[in-house]
Amino acid sequence: MTVVTRNNVTMTGVESAQPLLFAHGFGCDQHMWRFVTPAFTDTHRVVVFDHVGAGGSDLSAYSSEKYSSLQGYADDVLEICRELDLHDVVFIGHSVAAMIGVLAAAAQPDVFAKLVLVGPSPRYVDDGDYVGGFTAEDIQGLLESLDSNYLGWSSAMAPVIMGNEDRPDLSEELTNSFCRTDPEIARQFARVTFLSDNRADLTRVRVPTLVLQCSDDMIAPDVVGAYVRDHIPDSRLVRLTASGHCPNLSAPDETIAAIRSFL
Repeated sequence: MTVVTRNNVTMTGVESAQPLLFAHGFGCDQHMWRFVTPAFTDTHRVVVFDHVGAGGSDLSAYSSEKYSSLQGYADDVLEICRELDLHDVVFIGHSVAAMIGVLAAAAQPDVFAKLVLVGPSPRYVDDGDYVGGFTAEDIQGLLESLDSNYLGWSSAMAPVIMGNEDRPDLSEELTNSFCRTDPEIARQFARVTFLSDNRADLTRVRVPTLVLQCSDDMIAPDVVGAYVRDHIPDSRLVRLTASGHCPNLSAPDETIAAIRSFL
């Protein structure tokens, strides 16, 4: 099985140009970038993919051992870059994929030119002076709810994650995306995501980094975006007017403008 098949890699744009590698968050797939990627196909090589266990990836490639930490997903990113011979890569990761990009860039900085982290969080659980936005009890309750009734959890959590109460179609799309994900894989990915702690990895990043922080983001609040900015050496923080956790869907034009300015 090739990496391209395993991760359902799709390439568009200018083959000889600098590659932009887009990575999706928990419960989603590459389709979530569809409003953003067309803006760059005239100037860049655009690469999108599905994490193993999501979208059109090969589910037979899923290993609970390999994907017991975010490093397994970061290793996949590096394999994609090797197989496609990608260099000078701009990695654009949403939500948990932001930390996947951090791990990949920390491991092989020579592959990457820049990182764009959309709604990143290095740790979701509060810890001493660190504010992640959730207590340990919050996360435990979230995971127990997901275990007992995944479809019910999806319907309840999607509006919280998406925000934008005046646009129920966005929450419906996210709910449907969650429901297309294999429940067993989703349960493990949720644990890996919400129990991860990548704070120490931020200082290992050696490439210029853009942190995109949404307004009223219940998953990665403003203080978290500032923390990421403060701990990645060469980074800048842009606060979007977009609300919720998914500006790639709710505010693609603003997201595109921020990325283009950084490029």
